[in-house]
Amino acid sequence: MSLMGSLYIGSSGLQTSQNALNTTAHNLSNIDTVGYTRQQVQLSDRRYVTLSVDPKAVNNKQTGLGVVYSRVKQIRDSFLDKTYRKESGRSMFYQVSTEVMEEVESQLGEMNGEAFQTTITDFWTSIQELAKDPASSVTQGLLVQRASEFVERAGAVYEGLCSYQDNLNIQIRKQVEKINDYGDKLLYLNDKIRAIEAGGIEHANDLRDARNQILDELSQMASITYAEDMYGSVSVQIEGVDFVKDGTCYEIGLYTDPNTGFYTPFWPINANYRVLADGTKEYNIDGAEVFNLNREISTDLNTDIGGLKAMLHARGDHRADYSDIEKDYDSVSQSVVMNIQAEFDQLIHNVVTKVNEILAKAAGVQDGDITLADGSTLNGVKFAFDDPDGYMHRPDGSPIQMFGKVATEGYRKVSGTVTYTETYTDDDGNTQTRQTTKTGDFWVYNEENLEETESLYSIKNLQIDQELMQRPAMLGFRLPDGSEDKATAEALKAAFTEESYTLNPNVKKKTTFVDYYTDLVSQVSNSGYAFRSIYQNQESTVEAVHSAREQVIGVSSDEELSNMIKFQNAYNASSRYINVISEMLEHIITTLGH
Repeated sequence: MSLMGSLYIGSSGLQTSQNALNTTAHNLSNIDTVGYTRQQVQLSDRRYVTLSVDPKAVNNKQTGLGVVYSRVKQIRDSFLDKTYRKESGRSMFYQVSTEVMEEVESQLGEMNGEAFQTTITDFWTSIQELAKDPASSVTQGLLVQRASEFVERAGAVYEGLCSYQDNLNIQIRKQVEKINDYGDKLLYLNDKIRAIEAGGIEHANDLRDARNQILDELSQMASITYAEDMYGSVSVQIEGVDFVKDGTCYEIGLYTDPNTGFYTPFWPINANYRVLADGTKEYNIDGAEVFNLNREISTDLNTDIGGLKAMLHARGDHRADYSDIEKDYDSVSQSVVMNIQAEFDQLIHNVVTKVNEILAKAAGVQDGDITLADGSTLNGVKFAFDDPDGYMHRPDGSPIQMFGKVATEGYRKVSGTVTYTETYTDDDGNTQTRQTTKTGDFWVYNEENLEETESLYSIKNLQIDQELMQRPAMLGFRLPDGSEDKATAEALKAAFTEESYTLNPNVKKKTTFVDYYTDLVSQVSNSGYAFRSIYQNQESTVEAVHSAREQVIGVSSDEELSNMIKFQNAYNASSRYINVISEMLEHIITTLGH
């Protein structure tokens, strides 16, 4: 090869070594950059020039034209990437679930600095004091006061749970907005990467890092799958449905429930809609929901991936009450907040209805059939005679209820003929029963209807009788003969020690009112401990995968410094090579000149 040609070989070495040094410096400067992937230089030979062909020789006579800086590639392991994203998504699911349980524990454990357990105990104590002296206006006033505190603080706890549902709802909206924003960024990065790499020479490694970081973030929010096509564009699926594909981002929509204001993520492309008069679209999202929340949460089924799904599960789809347990417990069992709302409301409902039932018995409420004036009949209803002067009756003649409903009355007044079983004492002092019929005005108990919220004795529809609040002495606790009604007071006392209540249909242990709340708090604590344990174990798994991935994609300062020395020496060698060729040329030219 000519000496002039040798200069090009040296020049290629200088350029290649300089580019390699630049890549090494780029790695070192980004050693702490989140999402950065180590870049590795690949060098290759320039093409060879064939000087002669000799069939007898092992090789033809060839001379090289130097070295070329062929490409800079990212060092990644696709298997570790997919494993990390899947496990980090699962970790986020249990992290959110753990945080929800901790918040619920806080809501149940404290209310304005005082545990709700104290409120139940105070109410129970007032009943015990009443049993000692039923006819005392002091003990009656204390009972009504404690009942009022019971309703007020129960409402505060329930409202706290509802407020947390609203907080989760806001977080859900923000998560969906963030996911859609990431979708737009993925489209932008796909376009930029495609444009840069179209010539097959440059590689948009930094842009690929930004895209991989977005995929890492998305994987924590929802279960994703992804693939890169031959042009360098990445397509993404969320929960098995296309999210980013072929230059389009199919954004997630948010359906707002008109009753609760709760958001439900759905795919507008899969939902039916009609255009309203104002031009807006009204969607029917049945079958278009992003997440199927009816599936069992299971690691085997991969249904426990993504923080957004955990938020949706925790929030639920409505404000739950005790009727959900009686109608369909499975509809609230998987939602942490709704499950606690329903079980807590069930406690309040049981206390309220039991106290009212005991007072109703003292007021003479009994079962019977009533034929109304229009000929219609009310069969098997609870009724009381209209008796303004009767025991445990209000001034209007209706039976006294310690706990009333906000939306509807506890009793309604009717006229007609009632047939009921009367208990009496015969001439020999024996207790007998007989069928009796009477005509007049009666107070009929308005039974609860699980399908009508306004008819329920639930926290959302509960209040203390206002007349009773003003005049607690209406309770009296004195029988018509003037004696103290100790039997009713003892019945109230016995109601708090009766083990007749369970948290939900899946729990067999029966408890008292006081122990019910203790068991409820313990259930939350145990569930929180279980979630926390799973989360901690999952974090260990994520950390292990992350460490393995960092060994591949992470920048090692020691390795990069050794590369820097190597490429610097290569640069120096090329420089010296050029100097030698230059001196030889100078010597030849000088010699020939003489």
